[in-house]
Order: sequence, then structure tokens, then C-alpha cells
Amino acid sequence: MYMGYLDRHQSLSWLVLFLWKEGGLLYPVSEAFLQAVQENTRRYYWTGRITTTKGATYEFGADDIVKGSGYISSQCCGSAEIELGTVYAAEMGITLLSDIDRYTLEDALVELFYHLRLSDGSFEEVPMGIFEVSEANRNIKTLELKAYDFMLRFDKSFNGFETIGTVYDFVSLCCKACKVEMAQSQADYEAMPNGTELLSIYTENDIETYRDVLYYVGQVLGGFFCINREGKLELRKYGNEPVMELETKHRFTSSFSDFITRYTAVSSTNMKTETAEYYHLDPDDGLTMNLGVNPLLQFGLKETREQLCMNILNDLSVVDYVPFDSETTGNPALDLGDVIRFKGGQADENRISAITSMQCKIGGKHTLKGVGKNPRLAHAKSKNDKNISGLLNQIIDNKEAGRIGIHTFTNASSFTVGESDVKIISIEFAPNEAVMAQFFGSVIVGVNADQMERSVVARGDVLIPSVEVEEVLAEGTAGNEETTDSGTTDSDAVGIDVVDETGGSSDSAVAAEEPKVIGNTKEQTLSVELPVVWKEDGQVVVHFTFEFNDSIIEIHQPEETWHSGKHSIMLYYPIENLVANYRNIFNVYARATGGTVTVDTGDCLAAIMGQSMGAGEAWDGEIKIEDTIKKAKIGGVLQMAAVDENITWKIDELVKRTYSDVVPGRFGIGAFAMPVER
Repeated sequence: MYMGYLDRHQSLSWLVLFLWKEGGLLYPVSEAFLQAVQENTRRYYWTGRITTTKGATYEFGADDIVKGSGYISSQCCGSAEIELGTVYAAEMGITLLSDIDRYTLEDALVELFYHLRLSDGSFEEVPMGIFEVSEANRNIKTLELKAYDFMLRFDKSFNGFETIGTVYDFVSLCCKACKVEMAQSQADYEAMPNGTELLSIYTENDIETYRDVLYYVGQVLGGFFCINREGKLELRKYGNEPVMELETKHRFTSSFSDFITRYTAVSSTNMKTETAEYYHLDPDDGLTMNLGVNPLLQFGLKETREQLCMNILNDLSVVDYVPFDSETTGNPALDLGDVIRFKGGQADENRISAITSMQCKIGGKHTLKGVGKNPRLAHAKSKNDKNISGLLNQIIDNKEAGRIGIHTFTNASSFTVGESDVKIISIEFAPNEAVMAQFFGSVIVGVNADQMERSVVARGDVLIPSVEVEEVLAEGTAGNEETTDSGTTDSDAVGIDVVDETGGSSDSAVAAEEPKVIGNTKEQTLSVELPVVWKEDGQVVVHFTFEFNDSIIEIHQPEETWHSGKHSIMLYYPIENLVANYRNIFNVYARATGGTVTVDTGDCLAAIMGQSMGAGEAWDGEIKIEDTIKKAKIGGVLQMAAVDENITWKIDELVKRTYSDVVPGRFGIGAFAMPVER
């Protein structure tokens, strides 16, 4: 069985020591495991299991894994700053020495396990995740797999726009619809800040999938979602208790920022007032977390929205991290969001950092990274800030011009385009007036063209030169001929005709023979043909189709022809003769011939812009009621008229509700002279 070793005789740069801290998020392992991780010599191996959709199971061990091929990559933030609500999928790649039929592996599950030898000689197993196969490529002897965790299951169209409930209700709905288990219970969610608040989805939103819903729910809870090692959906939050310490000798390489990332404010855009509501701590000298236009934070009174945002800010205020980038031998018990402390060298042991991305290579290094923005740039607008300001500033408060609205689209997951049409863009919109709109799109694609076999016949002439004839003597001629053991000369032995180039007579007793021609004495030219075969990169033809309200637009269908590599295309189409107050949908499809085209997450951007695209006013949580009561007549006997009351209102995000209040009958009033008021 193949094992990995960290030998005590290797250089100190290969040594690593991890210290356990209570209250951390490390995957729960035994004390013996933590002790074994600290040893100078570490013995370990990896195993795995493949389970097909039909229930077939294939076990593989360390000997089946091609050295240097396996990795697990995960993240909870982008490459620049801390984010809330993120729903990133973890990626796994591995190459196996296996003869498994690749066509049976579509959506198959791959489980990986890390085994570490303990002091008593036994091995402790740590699960490293469950992944679904997205690609299976067969070579002569190997099987190359690429897989992602269950987060991609949430890339399923969401249509529950009249949903109302708590955060647990939303998460439960998503998990049930996408067949993913929940790692936390209802009580766990209700114990979180904002966990018991009743939420609803604002009508005008950019929600397309259940993954988008999770993103906004994660923001409300002040954390991020990920798929844990058991394949369950888990909400995690940032903390301030380190789970381990890494000294200089514990890491191969490391780099640290010269600033501390911290947050003292949050900003949330109110679509009714078209302003960014700002909430902060005192002193407000840190970064601002921009929540953007969260459709779950649009309803309710101002006080309600303020409380929701302040709860998010309180959770976020624990962030006090130094951004870093480091390579270590790794601890397989580490998870995203874990807080660590660096000591020695250029590190400041009084500061902490959080893991926002990690890559674990099977039998190799463990790369850890923590991102963050510089608070000194707090007064500079972020990209999201500029996008929101730009969106809101485009609204022209003018009756003649109408209102400029933008509906945007960004792909939340990657996809592959082949010979069948794949929907890459889908935008719904509704104008308030009969106007025109414009569609803009930008798509960055990775092109993988099929190899083409080319052949030609090479034709040409070959020149055969003349052969020079050396001077030789006939048999019996005096000269420096060597005599063989049998008494014959070398000339006799090989039967060579002797030529006397001088044309004279030999002094030998035997007369010389007449000169003879040996070989080719003239140049010759021959015509030859040679077949030549080679392979070269082909071309992929990508065809784009526009669809408006279920009708294909035949008049304009862009097309591009590309070789393998990264390419981009700009798309545009004017949408005319729109009907007022009618919901429209604009789709873009793509298909490819001659190869495949891939679009990574976030590489497909699109928008529809036009006048009078805004939504109606949103309810701010305040209900105004006017009550009118008929005058009471005073006759001989004072009597009160019957009072009936009917109240009807409409809440934008839900349904029409009706409330009624009836006071039946009449009641008498005793005799007196003073006025009566009701």
C-alpha cells in the first residue's frame, strides 16, 4: 500500500505543528489524531469510493490514484474581499488507474477519505467530501474525473415568488426541492440573529434559481453556505477564536498583508426609496459591507429593516483578519471559515486570519488563503457600490422621459455547450408603458475544438548522383595486393573485375583484362510521392439564437468561428413594440459544432435596459386606515346607528388580504342633556 511520509531527516521546512484550540470549527477528530499530526514523521494514505446512479460501487486505494493528480478546491469568498451569503461549490479532480466504463459515471458519486496512522499503529479515517461527477475522460490506461459537490444541485429554476416564512422555511424549501439534506435543525436556525423573522420575497428581483435564494438567505443570517463533508448544506459564520497556530517552520511559504480587514457598517439598497440605507457602529472607521438589493430586506417598517441589518453587522463585526496566502503540509480537519494564528517570521502573532479558500492536493501541499480589503480604502467606492449608484442614478425623475430601468443577469454556475441548444441567458421584464428596450450581453467562452486529421501527398524529384570508380588491378598484376590464406588476392576473393584506367599493359606475367564499367556513371532524376498525415486544432462554430416570448427571432442570429482558447462575444438586440404592463421574457440559446464551449461562473453578463421598466411602489409596512361613521340622531330616545366596517388592502409580495369588523345591533343611551360623542 502506498503511503505518504514526512521524514524527520528532511529539512525543517517540511515540518508542521498544529495546535488545537477549543471552540474551533475543525472537523471533529480524536486527540490521537491531533497528536499524530504534530509528529515529525507522518504516515498517511488516501482511499475513495465511486457509486453510480444505478447503485454499482467501485472502491479504489492509494495505488489506484495517479501520483499528483488528485485535488480538492473550495472557497467561501472571491479573490478580493470578504463576502456574505456566498454559495460556492467545491471542486474535485482525480485520475485513476481504472477500467471503469466512463459512460456509467454520469452523476456518479465520488467519496474521498484521508487515513492517518496513530501512535498505536492504527489508522484514523477522515471523510474529505462527496462529489458528483460532471466529466469523465478515458485515456488508454487511466480515467480522469472532475466532480463538484451538491451545491450545483441548487442551480434549479425557482418559481416560489409568493413564498413567505422564516429563514429555516426558505432553506428547507430549497433543500427539499433540490434533494440535499440540511446539516442544521430548525432550532439551530431560530437561535441565530434574524432566525425568527418573517421574510418575504420582493416582486422585482433577480432570483432565478434556488441557489440565488440561498445567497440572499445567507446574507440575512450574516454567514455563508457550503456543502460539508457529509454532503449536507451547512451555514457557517466567521469567528474570532483560532483553531490552530502555524509557526515559521510549519509552512513552506507565506505572505501577509500590512493591514487588518474589519467591518463597522453595512449598506442595503431600498428599492422603494431608491436609496442605500446605511447602518454603522461607533466609531465607524472600518469597511462597509454592501448587501446590494436583497429582495428579503425590502419589506417591513424602517425599524424592522434597521434591526435586520444591525444583526448582520453585529455578526460581521467579529471579522478582524489579516489577509494571507500560505502553503503548508496541511491538516485534513481544516474547514472553510476556520480561524488560524501565524507565529514567527514576518507574521504578527497577536493577529488572526480566516481561511476563505483552500486547495488540498493528494500527496502534496495544502494551500490556504484568506482575503480582505484595506480599510484605508473605505472611502473609495467598491465595484458593487458603483454598480448600485449607477443603477439608481439612471432613474430619470421626469414625466416625459419616463423611468430608466435595468434588468441584469449573471450565470451562477458554469455550463458546457455542445451541439444542442443550451439556454445561457434568461431575463424577465415588464414596462409600464409601450416603449422599446435594448438587450446587451457579454459572454466569455472557453473553446475546445475537435482535432482534425489532415493529409497530403508530397511530390518531388530525387537526384541520384554518379558513382566514382576507383582504380583497381586485374588478377596477377603486380601491385600491393593482399593475399588470402588460400593464395588468392582480395580481388579474386570478391570476384571484382579489374580495370586498368591507364589503358596500358601490365608488367605482370598475366595480361591485363579489358576495362569494365562498375556502377552508375551518370546522374539520374526520379519522381517520388510520399503521404504525410498530421493532426491540428480544428474550428468551433458557435451559433446564438434569440427568443422573445417563446418566439425565435429569425432575422438576427449571431455566429462566431473560433479555434481552441479563450474568446469573448458581445451580443445586442433592440426589442421594439413592447406592450405596457405585460411581462416579457428574453432568452439566449447557444450551440456549438466542431467541439465544445464552456462558460465559467460569472462569465456570462447581460442586461435589458429601457424606459418605464420600474416596478410599482413597494409596501413599507405601514397601513393607513380611514374610518367614517354616520352621525347619531338624537330624538326622544337617543339611539346609535349600526356600524359596519370593511377593510381591503393588497400586499405586493403576497396575496390580496381582507379584514372585516362589524358592530351589530343598536344600544340605548339614558336621558341626559349633554352632547353625545361616539
